[in-house]
Amino acid sequence: MAKPQISYTCQSCGAQFPKWAGQCEGCGEWNTLVEEAPLSAGPGKALKGPKGRKLILTDLSAKEAPPPRHPSGMEELDRVLGGGLVPASAILVGGDPGIGKSTLLLQAAARFASTGLRTFYISGEEASAQVRLRAARLGLTDAPVQLATETSLRDIMTTLDAERPDLVIIDSVQTMWSDNVDSAPGSVSQVRATAQELTTFAKRRGAAVILVGHVTKEGQIAGPRVVEHMVDTVLYFEGERGHQFRILRSVKNRFGPADEIGVFEMTGGGLAEVTNPSALFLSERGTPAPGSVVFAGIEGTRPVLVEFQALVAPTPHSQPRRTVVGWDGGRLAMILAVLESRCGIPFAGLDVYLNVAGGLKVGEPAADLAVACALLSAREDTALPAECVVFGEISLSGALRPVGQTENRLKEATKLGFSSAIAPAGGKISGFGGMSLREMPDLTAVVGEVFGAG
Repeated sequence: MAKPQISYTCQSCGAQFPKWAGQCEGCGEWNTLVEEAPLSAGPGKALKGPKGRKLILTDLSAKEAPPPRHPSGMEELDRVLGGGLVPASAILVGGDPGIGKSTLLLQAAARFASTGLRTFYISGEEASAQVRLRAARLGLTDAPVQLATETSLRDIMTTLDAERPDLVIIDSVQTMWSDNVDSAPGSVSQVRATAQELTTFAKRRGAAVILVGHVTKEGQIAGPRVVEHMVDTVLYFEGERGHQFRILRSVKNRFGPADEIGVFEMTGGGLAEVTNPSALFLSERGTPAPGSVVFAGIEGTRPVLVEFQALVAPTPHSQPRRTVVGWDGGRLAMILAVLESRCGIPFAGLDVYLNVAGGLKVGEPAADLAVACALLSAREDTALPAECVVFGEISLSGALRPVGQTENRLKEATKLGFSSAIAPAGGKISGFGGMSLREMPDLTAVVGEVFGAG
């Protein structure tokens, strides 16, 4: 009989290795490999004991009612969840330390409890007195939320099976400890076992479970990636410490659209909803200045207008700096290469700084043209008109590609008082609501017609 193979799992990134080593080859961390015992029964081994039940098979044409929803009354949260909380669902919420995860979920717990859901808030990081102080500061003292502080998974599961809640919030999954797993709390094995137990409870009892997860320095939820596959919804709470704006972004949702966002503003009384994020992101925009361009973007299903700011200055260093905040640095390098190669606009010997105002992180390729216009505006010291918005994707040949939802972008721009737009040709909309639309075939046309450079 072959001896079962022992594996070593990195407690930082979850990578597995057949032999122990001092440094993990996956993430580079030291002394994080821990031995894990193999499964007692592997593939190909017959299961002993009574036979299992026969599965009920259906065809694809079978019709089922959509899952019920429990709206919280917080429109931004309900939007990200796809319309409300779904019973028997597991939700994972991640974010940087101190960004406001606990504040958001305590407010959400109070809202859900006020709608009749039996809500439990279990904290493994803070004492009950600390949670009550936060609730008092937020004005939630009278909310019918049941509070407990515990890290033992066995005690938590015993309580949940006896009390039968409708909603359980675990803050956080990295602090939970299962006594049948031989590793420290927060390790890969503990996080995986805890998430599996709580997700199974949600499916078995029909309760919704929200898990709070810590994030690594790379911005990913700490622990094994399999946890994100276990749960139904993965949400990231984003924001910059220096800005009051907070973005709740859905990166996975089995019951609604992915990549949807909800916008909140951090105030002294907690997180306030922002129903019109475009107006908020542009509220501090004054007289048009060189390097400032308004981008008409789409986040999830909603149009959002944000300001791109660029600064181009001679560099005193042999290697020019390329600094980006809120956008992909790789795409910035691509835009600079296209401007130099296809349009003859050099940026050698120039430092380039790019920033998305308001702390929003933009990942849409439609922002390419707005970035290019911001760079050209800063380099040529020419400001675009205050009433102009820009959007479009740039190919490596310098051609401009049409982007989706052009009508929604122009609707949002019109609503906020913008009267002109620069967009790729071929968008199938020649004008909208009296807006002047300048359609450009390629980046060379933008350089020549808009900036008179080249």
